[in-house]
Amino acid sequence: MEIMLAKTAGFCFGVKRAVDTVYEQLEENQDRKIYTYGPIIHNEEVIKDMEAKGVTVLQKEEDLDHAKDGIVIIRSHGVPKRICDRLDALGIPYVDATCPFVKKIHRIAMEENEKESCLIIIGNSSHPEVEGIKGWAGEDAVVISSAEEAEKFSISEGRRVCIVAQTTYNYNKFKELVEIISKKGYDIIVLNTICSATKERQEEAASIAARVDAMIVVGDKHSSNTQKLFEICDHACNNTYYIQTLDDLDMNQLRSVETVGITAGASTPNNIIEEVQNNVRINF
Repeated sequence: MEIMLAKTAGFCFGVKRAVDTVYEQLEENQDRKIYTYGPIIHNEEVIKDMEAKGVTVLQKEEDLDHAKDGIVIIRSHGVPKRICDRLDALGIPYVDATCPFVKKIHRIAMEENEKESCLIIIGNSSHPEVEGIKGWAGEDAVVISSAEEAEKFSISEGRRVCIVAQTTYNYNKFKELVEIISKKGYDIIVLNTICSATKERQEEAASIAARVDAMIVVGDKHSSNTQKLFEICDHACNNTYYIQTLDDLDMNQLRSVETVGITAGASTPNNIIEEVQNNVRINF
């Protein structure tokens, strides 16, 4: 069997930076409690390891009141401005591990709010990154995730519109929704804020999936960018499997194939990818 492993599989820059930040804080502050606001990344295996080393995940804003004995690390997806303000008000030291590409969108959101523009965020409204961006954009920021929502969007004449994207969004879908909104004739500025690593990962995954008999996508079930990779690969290859760890892979599904492609989300550790690759190679 031939195995094609995507070169872009695994931790992206922002995720590696956030994960490294947590382990560095554990090492440097052994006398203090370490918290993360929300899971630092979307990967259960990584979170379990951090929790085993003493990291506590704060799940909601009210939990901050109980974190005065330690240091809070802001997740890679970023948080709304009010969270930073609350940490300051409570006097809790914090380390901002927000991905720099997401942080850039926060700055855009603030600047456009000052200009009284309407910010459109193309992405998943329930994703923490999008919730964070909204929290820097003012009261009337709009999240659009479907053609139907794009068609329904309207705003008062003469007001400027700024469109940004969730960094892990599907590039082709972003273009489709921008096109629908652009036809409405508003004064629009479009900023493609999809991370270049995300776009490269999606393009490579599609290319591999189109050339293999079966495709394996490795990543956490809550990972937005991994879900997008699965959708892209599933479109190009009928035998596409979404797994979180090797335990989720049914080797019998690969018995009759000659070529297998493997890719992984931006929050998937290398050891999990290597374990999948090695086991597929050993078994066939």
